[in-house]
Amino acid sequence: MSAAKIVRGRQTGRAPTRGSGRGRQPFRNWSGHVHAHPHTYSSPASADELSGIVASAAAEGERLRVVGAGHSFTPVAAGNDVMVNLDALSGIVAVDESRRRVRFGAGTRLRDIPALLEPFGLALENQGDVNPQSLAGAISTSTHGTGLGFTGFAGTVTGLSLMGPDGRVRELSADAEPETFDLARVSLGVLGVITEIELRCVPAFDLIAEEKVAGFDELLDGLEERMRGADHFEFYWFPHTETVLTKTNTRVAPGMAGTGNLAEAGVRNRWATLLDKEIVENGALRLAVELGAKVPGMVPSINRIAQSVVADRMYRAPGYDVFVTPRRVRFNEMEYALPFAAGTEAIREIRETIESKGWQISFPLEVRCAAADDVPLSTATGRESMYIAVHRFIKEDFAEYFRVVEQILCRHGGRPHWGKIHTRTTADLRGLYPRFDDFCELRARLDPQTMFGNRFTDSLFGLDAR
Repeated sequence: MSAAKIVRGRQTGRAPTRGSGRGRQPFRNWSGHVHAHPHTYSSPASADELSGIVASAAAEGERLRVVGAGHSFTPVAAGNDVMVNLDALSGIVAVDESRRRVRFGAGTRLRDIPALLEPFGLALENQGDVNPQSLAGAISTSTHGTGLGFTGFAGTVTGLSLMGPDGRVRELSADAEPETFDLARVSLGVLGVITEIELRCVPAFDLIAEEKVAGFDELLDGLEERMRGADHFEFYWFPHTETVLTKTNTRVAPGMAGTGNLAEAGVRNRWATLLDKEIVENGALRLAVELGAKVPGMVPSINRIAQSVVADRMYRAPGYDVFVTPRRVRFNEMEYALPFAAGTEAIREIRETIESKGWQISFPLEVRCAAADDVPLSTATGRESMYIAVHRFIKEDFAEYFRVVEQILCRHGGRPHWGKIHTRTTADLRGLYPRFDDFCELRARLDPQTMFGNRFTDSLFGLDAR
């Protein structure tokens, strides 16, 4: 850190958990699709305790996976030997206020970060629409929000602490082991255990949110312009309907009025937000998908009714309150990052395919965008990206829908989200990431016994399953 004002210490945003045990421990991810039964599940209370767990696993020839919220839809965090949760390694470690850099414990949950940053007048640059994940998990799977002026989380990383098989920690940054730091910013947890993360933050900001219904074809005809003209833009399309729900968010400093029609945006009442997000959005969606799962033939009618009652609205709130929407209705998800210019045509193909196949799809398609970055295994490395996500309710089979949509997205040069369902192989990934082999070589140096992995990550990086 520089000689600028630095605050050190640890502030926690939630009570840490602690404990460990041997004997098969059940693990299920958020959607319930992924299951594992590690013989040891540990929640170390300190980095020293974690070091002992890692060194012991290495000595016994066991594999170790780190898990946060279990929000990945792939088995990326699942393990059959040792699983470790880092909730106790959370909170702020240090703040460099002049450079707006904040160092966090790797187990810090995204939902806790706004309160931790508030005393310093800072915020994360951008966020996605869910926030239970651990910071390390979000970084390691290339999690992102939306907005062509902003990268995913990994693009804001300025430093990492990485623990190797021997339990020792190496400090990584653009100045300290820059090549390792560069490749480790998105690592799927296979290079070691990330214990601390330093992020570039920004001054706290509000968002003026505009939610409007638009025609499907009309929106797609001008989609690229809409995305380029907004700080943050995304839309949701319920299959079998002719309209979409658009969400445009404009950044303003706290206390500063918006311009033009945005000046009319009032501060959002928290109770009104709770009503909309918890009761209207989650409650209505649950009723719709439960009914659709029982009577699939009703899905098109249900979707059209649901879309017809959506009303335009505009409001203002702190950025983190606008970005995040609680997800109480569980689903499975696949998401791909496409070259920005390829997104519109891919969306049209997906729509045509849904209708031609006669599928009954109750969950919406979600479309976002992100700036290009230079993180080697980021889904947006080297190119502006349009993200297309498809979902299915947990009580519905996703296999055929995801398989066919994945074929469309791959034809358009899509890269799969590392934490969401996909079927890409080592050969596929090598063709999508220019520095893929560099990453594999680094992994071989840092973890020659591949203890930080599982059968799923082996299949991604060309290793025989152990």
